[in-house]
Amino acid sequence: MVAALEHEFFLGEILGRKVYLKSEKIGRLDDLVIVETGKIPEVTHLVVSRSFGYPSLLLPWDRIALISNTEIVADVANATDYERAPPAGSILLKDHILDKKILDMDDHEVEVVYDVKLVLQNGKLYASEVDFSRYRLLRRLGLKKLASFMVRHNEMATVSWMYVQPLPEHIGSFSGSVKLKVLKDKLHDIHPVDLADILEELDSQQRMAIFSELEPEHASDTLEEVEPRVQRELISAMKLEAAAKLINEMSAAQAADILAILPTAEADEILKLIDKDSAPMVQQIIEGHDENILLFATQQYVKMPEPTPVRDALNDYRDIARKMDVAVYVYATDARNTLRGVVDLRELIVAEPGQTIGEIMTDNVISLNPDDTLQDAVDMFGRYGFRAIPVTDNEERLLGVVSFDDIKGITPRLD
Repeated sequence: MVAALEHEFFLGEILGRKVYLKSEKIGRLDDLVIVETGKIPEVTHLVVSRSFGYPSLLLPWDRIALISNTEIVADVANATDYERAPPAGSILLKDHILDKKILDMDDHEVEVVYDVKLVLQNGKLYASEVDFSRYRLLRRLGLKKLASFMVRHNEMATVSWMYVQPLPEHIGSFSGSVKLKVLKDKLHDIHPVDLADILEELDSQQRMAIFSELEPEHASDTLEEVEPRVQRELISAMKLEAAAKLINEMSAAQAADILAILPTAEADEILKLIDKDSAPMVQQIIEGHDENILLFATQQYVKMPEPTPVRDALNDYRDIARKMDVAVYVYATDARNTLRGVVDLRELIVAEPGQTIGEIMTDNVISLNPDDTLQDAVDMFGRYGFRAIPVTDNEERLLGVVSFDDIKGITPRLD
């Protein structure tokens, strides 16, 4: 009986595994031959490719002594006795099943086989299920980190072999719409910081293919998190109009941070296409001509009247915060936009539903003055450890909010 370190395998994981004759390597697994023996097919032979122009081997399953995800050992006396191609009409899992379109069990929705599950029972190997999950697709693409994220979110999809109906139409492996259509379904669930880590591990072609499938807001947030080398590559590979669309999703400080790493000519062309109101501010930050803190302030922050009940604030918070640059604080204001106090999001969550914003807010608010500089803001963030600081005028009217994320990568000029 064949020895096995595992009792379940996936075709995509054992293809290419080394095949040994005792201790001598004789080739690599290239395919599996199956026959229909009932409801699920049985593996009868292994197709082994060899280097240096040697013909392939067709090893009977009953001559396999060991199979694992790392190696396969055959119990044959002489490899040359098995030099032959699969007989005409043989069904090959890789060539005839993998990456083919199938119909689901309801016989209406087209899927694609990204992998085949194999199970070892009583010394025989069966093709038990086809897998069209995003997880298996990403594993085969080499995107293990992204695949691990998927499986944590239960993104699995398999169908018993008895429901599989292969179509004769041929489709290529991981090209064009097949890969991108699948990736697009779930990429929006990944936090920009995690997605940035994933993108940095890919080669240029895969990186751009995935990035181009993101919604503009998600792409913009992700672009802010990747390292400068990758930022330059992604922006340079995009059409100027698309790059400008992403830049428009950012605050002036974030936009300047991105454009400052690009060649001057390219940055100038994008500046011409971004929002006319923010372009001068972005340009000023890039050139360092003006470090007034209002250049770095955003108008996208959460503010609510003091009488707002906590239950109402929480009910509306998800929809409101989704569009904001600063969402970790709620700023309490009156009818004149006077800043009355601030509530940390954590304090809002633990408050009693019947309390009001005014009852739980901190009314001794640290703020910046509109005449303050970038250096003043850096010093204040360093002193207090806030994640955002409001900017108010002499009458305490709220003029904007400066996020630490917007200035953390910017070094003030030394006069």
